[in-house]
Amino acid sequence: MKFTKLQATGNDFILVDARNIEQHWAKLALRMCQRHFGIGADGLILLQNSEVADLKMRIFNPDGSEAEVCGNGLRCLAKYAIEEVLCSEVLLDAKQDKLCLAIETLSGTRHIKAHVSEGKVSQVEVGMGMPQFQPEQIPIKAEVDIIPTLGYPLVIEGRKLALSLLSMGNPHAVSFLSEPVANFPLTEIGPQVEKHPTFPQRTNFEVARVLNEGSIEARVWERGVGETLACGSGASAIAVAAQLLGYTDKQVDIILPGGTLTVVWDRVGEVLLTGPVERVFNGEWLK
Repeated sequence: MKFTKLQATGNDFILVDARNIEQHWAKLALRMCQRHFGIGADGLILLQNSEVADLKMRIFNPDGSEAEVCGNGLRCLAKYAIEEVLCSEVLLDAKQDKLCLAIETLSGTRHIKAHVSEGKVSQVEVGMGMPQFQPEQIPIKAEVDIIPTLGYPLVIEGRKLALSLLSMGNPHAVSFLSEPVANFPLTEIGPQVEKHPTFPQRTNFEVARVLNEGSIEARVWERGVGETLACGSGASAIAVAAQLLGYTDKQVDIILPGGTLTVVWDRVGEVLLTGPVERVFNGEWLK
């Protein structure tokens, strides 16, 4: 089975053209995503046919769970699709420097603009949809009737966290810090927040520190993955929460260990996520 390895700001994925392939994908993701005994990746992306969009994306985490959406994964899929000419019927003019695709995901259709130069995609902008704040949309399960989605209190190992809770098609809990994010014990606190009873479908957990009104440094603990070098939906959640709290303007750079993602939100339309994407190598899975 042929595959392509891609990365977007260090968030790396195995992509399989699965339009004519049937597999037990959750089980396969467990094996392929292993760093030492498999290929190694933050997730397994499947490119499939769609009846409602140009293509469909499914993504499986290294623990075998299926994610609703993935911003960096969408950017990787767009690069592969365009460069492999899978969507020539929707590319009206191959000489354009921006090409558009609609991708079906479990959380709805996402629209993508790819920046193309000499037939190669270097930057991709993803429409991440509108953020959701209702407890049932995130979802959140709490024992109180009124659940604050900005400043939700949670205590983990004696550490008091004030979490901004929202959904970007998948659940997020953002904690803003006054200290550098490098000092935060993410590997200890992250899994406890992810699996806390407050979050019936688990949650992604981000720690962030505002540097100025145009930039934020951050680290991400991804649900079903662990700490990753970057996360597109996580960067989007951080930018939305920061703007609602009055920390930043509508455009902000999210500085992650794997690189920088730019997020724009005008509070009216959807959140726009932009960043670089690269193909790492092609291979063949023999097992």
